[in-house]
Amino acid sequence: METFENIVGSLNELVWSTPANFPFMVAVLLSFGIFITLRLGFVQIRKFKHGVLSVMGKFDHPDAVGDVNHFQALTTALSATVGIGNIAGVAIAIHYGGPGALFWMWVTAFFGMAVKYTECTLAVKYRIQNADGSVSGGPMYYIEKGLGENWKWLAVFFAAMAVICSFLTGNAVQANTVADTLKSTFLIPGWITGLVTASLVGFVIIGGIKRIGKVTASLMPLMAIIYVLGALIILLMNASEVIPAFKTILSYAFTPKAGAFGIGSGLFLTTLVWGIKRGLFSNEAGQGSAPIAHGAARTKEPVREGVVALLEPFIDTLVVCTMTGLVIVSTGVWQEKHDVPFSTNALETEITVEDSGSILTFVEGEPVNGSIIRNDFDMGIFYLDEDKTQPFNGTIEVLENSTVKITHEDGSNLEVVHSSIVENGAPLTAMAFEKGLAPLFPGGKYIVTLCVILFGVSTAISWSYYGDRSIQYLAGDRSIIYYKIVYLGMHFLGAVIALETVWAIGDIALGLMTFPNIIALFALSGVVATATKKYFEKMKDFKPGAQ
Repeated sequence: METFENIVGSLNELVWSTPANFPFMVAVLLSFGIFITLRLGFVQIRKFKHGVLSVMGKFDHPDAVGDVNHFQALTTALSATVGIGNIAGVAIAIHYGGPGALFWMWVTAFFGMAVKYTECTLAVKYRIQNADGSVSGGPMYYIEKGLGENWKWLAVFFAAMAVICSFLTGNAVQANTVADTLKSTFLIPGWITGLVTASLVGFVIIGGIKRIGKVTASLMPLMAIIYVLGALIILLMNASEVIPAFKTILSYAFTPKAGAFGIGSGLFLTTLVWGIKRGLFSNEAGQGSAPIAHGAARTKEPVREGVVALLEPFIDTLVVCTMTGLVIVSTGVWQEKHDVPFSTNALETEITVEDSGSILTFVEGEPVNGSIIRNDFDMGIFYLDEDKTQPFNGTIEVLENSTVKITHEDGSNLEVVHSSIVENGAPLTAMAFEKGLAPLFPGGKYIVTLCVILFGVSTAISWSYYGDRSIQYLAGDRSIIYYKIVYLGMHFLGAVIALETVWAIGDIALGLMTFPNIIALFALSGVVATATKKYFEKMKDFKPGAQ
């Protein structure tokens, strides 16, 4: 497992950086975002209102070809983007890059709106209609049809990466974070969570895009209301800390400092890269996933679906991720240690034993022959009680089945001992909600727990469609059922393996999927610019009911 993790780490560095540690992929994405924003005349600002009106159905035509309406296409794509990246991704960015990472997530979102507009316009323009009347769209089609047959190899490469990415980024990562949150909150083993969520996902995806669209159209508004309302209440209750939080974010964006307990590296490049990586993971701009969902929209106007799509990074990152970041920073939990029960369940931490054997000995709560690390930080002193008044004396033995045996000095076996750690991922966000809502009512962390479950499951549902269309492109309709079986298996696997490894593999697939899409977007940017000009010229004379 250690060898596997080292390989994953090396591949992640290779995809996202050069040997000189220059963030090549980050630079490419930002460059295209700036380029297309300028070429389209800041379309994300000028046509924002048109996107809102399109979602509301003002320009709908009953005879338009497609499988889902604008709202369902938007909610399907948003269900894939508004999810774990908003809860865990923001926390991870702040954990490793400091509060300033949130600023670079905003930058990604602003330019990402123009990128989303471009790729989703192309998805509808070059989509195909299947024999059963359904439609399929996405980068594999606009690469092949827009760039020509000589570039089909690139379309095939994208589709293959999309299948892999669907298994990991949109599926295993979601299951992993759901399992991590439920284990942190309720000590539920990951395999139980994996079985339950895989069953829920399977029930929905077996019905195809129409069932997926109906489910996400119901779930997405509910999820957003629950999460955003909770965050708003916290910010209102801590109103005096909101402006200072913004100042901290802006200050740390350009002159980052390492926080308490070593949170954030204090290096500008680290802050920049973590913000862009997690911003991209959250809103998926340039990745090529959302065009697959928008390619199924019921419309004859590619640009109309493009303006609908540009709303996604705004909602996902500039609204929801900002809420998460402000709650984490304003409550101060990003640089605090928190109580955590260390149980006999499967390990989530790294235990190192200096002496021979696998038994870690504790004297007055401190390990004397090794250490226990979680989220890159030492877990410190261990106690028998949650109030931390009775130091733990005894041993913790690492067993072969990846569990531990906790033995008190009197020879009795214990289920749980307590320690203090610097939290990361979804548990950090949960701590922020718990602290922020404590004056109003206890149990704020359960809002995050509920949203993690809803977000994680809905994202996995939406991503299954992305892989579904990609495998159809590669191997035909008969391959879809086998894809779905493997997809559910990967969902379960994601729930039971290490958090860091799953996120790293997801980042690799994300980068490999993004690269061919960005090549096509650069090459076809002129097509989008021409289509944009023609569409909005025509819309000057628009009358309700017209196509």
